[in-house]
Amino acid sequence: MSRLCVHTITTKPLSLEQCLAEFPKRGVSGITIWRQALEGRDLATVKRQTADSGLEVVSLCRGGFFPAKSAADRQKAIDDNLLAIEQAHSIGAPLIVLVCGAVPGQSLVESRKQITDGIAACLPAAEAAGVKLAIEPLHPMYADDRSAVNTMRQAHEICEALGSPKSVGIAVDAYHVWWDPELKSQIDLAGQTGRLHAFHICDWKTPTTDLLNDRGLMGEGCINIREISDWVDATGFTGHREVEIFSNRWWSGDQGEFLDKIASAYGQIYSNNP
Repeated sequence: MSRLCVHTITTKPLSLEQCLAEFPKRGVSGITIWRQALEGRDLATVKRQTADSGLEVVSLCRGGFFPAKSAADRQKAIDDNLLAIEQAHSIGAPLIVLVCGAVPGQSLVESRKQITDGIAACLPAAEAAGVKLAIEPLHPMYADDRSAVNTMRQAHEICEALGSPKSVGIAVDAYHVWWDPELKSQIDLAGQTGRLHAFHICDWKTPTTDLLNDRGLMGEGCINIREISDWVDATGFTGHREVEIFSNRWWSGDQGEFLDKIASAYGQIYSNNP
């Protein structure tokens, strides 16, 4: 269980304090904090509370959403990402996950250009703060309004366009990329180029009743999580395996029982490689 991380959004009904108290009871060693959990909080206190819990802060979610039809709105997005970098630095998060954004009616090519430009505008601040940025490709069903970056190949292309700085890489989320016939080769490339910054796990249910909030607990669906995980590990990646589940069904139940099921499912997948 030494590499198990849980996102605060996974147990959305719990407060940050409850997450910090309950996660370690199940052997969870890492936490990815979503920004809404920081609203109205003193960040120095959050950093201290997290350290006291014994949990490692793996990343901050999320930045991104760079594309917009007006220059003013694109600047607002950049400003928000600069704030995220400050937040990450303040709580000791080494990484920000970027859900890059898209604009309905705007070409994907233009949105990807705006994403590249937006990341470039944030790079100096990220590098100064010692915070890495991870582009997370999202499933193509989100290409209209959530992310114009839908494959690892596209994420690599943006990294190349940025000059491949070490502070920009890729977050591999099994839910979003499991279907990609190039997945193994693209994971290999991310390892070779030092761009593999994060690895997220959950499952794809069939049928899926909600395209955003019906993700499955590992083992509930059709993704071969262990195979993808082995590809990731084969690159030399030794970071956390981050459980990120959006689920109205799981959120409606007892979150302690849900955490027990997460720990059990994780243990079954990684019984010989914890």
